[in-house]
Amino acid sequence: MKELIPAERIERKIYLIRGRKVMLDRDLADLYGVEVKYLKRQVRRNIERFPSDFLLKLLKEEYTALRCQFGTLKRGEHAKYLPYAFTEQGVAMLSSVLKSKKAIQVNIAIMRVFVRLREILATHKDLALQLSTLERRIEKHDGQIRSIFDAIHQLTAPPEKLRRRIGFNPEP
Repeated sequence: MKELIPAERIERKIYLIRGRKVMLDRDLADLYGVEVKYLKRQVRRNIERFPSDFLLKLLKEEYTALRCQFGTLKRGEHAKYLPYAFTEQGVAMLSSVLKSKKAIQVNIAIMRVFVRLREILATHKDLALQLSTLERRIEKHDGQIRSIFDAIHQLTAPPEKLRRRIGFNPEP
């Protein structure tokens, strides 16, 4: 089965905002093949389906920071209103609001990408835990090896020479 939208294309449109992985309304509209104003209108008409953990309205600073990542601005390409950012659950809710076959297919592809990202993160966490455990073991061994070398250096160091006193030394 050929994918409707390549996973890499979807991954590039996922941002981390306020500690959450989100997708912007304009990116979702592009994927669904609808206009941004239509998507926003459907969300506003069904706002009770989008609680605060499903939908974030970006702050001006957040949007400015994101615009720096988008590159240069082209006339008429960027909205004058702050965009919505949809969490994974918000994206899932969008398919029920948009009600088209393409929306359902695109939504399935997006959900698969979110699941794959979670699996990758879980794998990285496991690797990070194993790495930190290994580092602690090595640090412990480093201390032991260092003490062994210190002992060897002390044993191989030439003995201190007895200094002869200068001057007259009466023998007792």
